[in-house]
Order: sequence, then structure tokens, then C-alpha cells
Amino acid sequence: MFALELILKIEELRLELNKLAACKRLADRELIIVSQRLDELLNEYHRLILEQQSK
Repeated sequence: MFALELILKIEELRLELNKLAACKRLADRELIIVSQRLDELLNEYHRLILEQQSK
């Protein structure tokens, strides 16, 4: 995945997570799944940036 794609997906999940957090308990399974997916994308973006900087 390219950096721009990651940024767009990260923003999409961030908005979804905020909406879920406003109406569900923080321990809600759906909220946790979205949060974990967002973490994965943030980690992937971080790795991509580190790779680009090392070139």
C-alpha cells in the first residue's frame, strides 16, 4: 500500500472509531476491532516512512 492510500484509510478508520466511541462502550467488540485495525495501519505507515528515510 502506498503512503497516500494508508493516510486515507487511517483517516477513514479514525473517523469511524470516533463515531463508535461516541455511542458505544469502550470495551465494545466492534470498537476494539476498529481500534486494532487502525493500530495496524499506523504501524504499517510508520514502517513505510522509516523505509523511505533509510533510502
